[in-house]
Amino acid sequence: MTTFAKTDLNRVKRVPDRGHYDKETIYPIIDEAYICHVGFVVEERPFVIPTIHARQGDTLLLHGATTSRMLKTIQQGNPICITITLLDGLVMARSVFHHSMNYRSAVLFGQGHIIDDPEAKMEALYTFTEKLIPGRWDDARQPNATETKATSIIAVPIDSASAKIRIGPPGDDDEDYALPVWAGVVPITQQFGTPWDDPRLTPGIPMPDYLTRYVQSR
Repeated sequence: MTTFAKTDLNRVKRVPDRGHYDKETIYPIIDEAYICHVGFVVEERPFVIPTIHARQGDTLLLHGATTSRMLKTIQQGNPICITITLLDGLVMARSVFHHSMNYRSAVLFGQGHIIDDPEAKMEALYTFTEKLIPGRWDDARQPNATETKATSIIAVPIDSASAKIRIGPPGDDDEDYALPVWAGVVPITQQFGTPWDDPRLTPGIPMPDYLTRYVQSR
């Protein structure tokens, strides 16, 4: 098991018992999520931008247009903070005060650099595509030179990170357990709907097997 060192930067201060610092806990949260939020500062003003991400080992990948203010800021080596959250349930207590959510979250810290090497850049684009839909890279048309040139890929080595997780039932005050109020957890799950054809799809092209399997697995 590999663990990130606890520091003032990544230490979970509020309800520290929910904190985790091992990669075996943090990385699956990163991999399951489709969206992360990237925090950065431009001219002393903070910004937080939602974007897709992918992971290669101990590195988080971000991508976007070469004109992106966020990516331009990151590639200058400025420190950034990235957050990821998965909601697992609404926690309904007997008192309004103790209502909560079950969740898995991760906070990452690092500094990014642009990937210029053509082979490494193409590998990163492959990683993004396969994270979204495994099997799609070999099926769809791959990026051409113009598209690749218009895309920036930023690699962010994960220097520091922590996860915070809440599971289980509500925690009411002892005197409230006798109240005639329903309490419990409403689970939250993410699932795919039924895929529908592009109106301009060439007749006779079936939905690929890898997509069917992936949708059914989620």
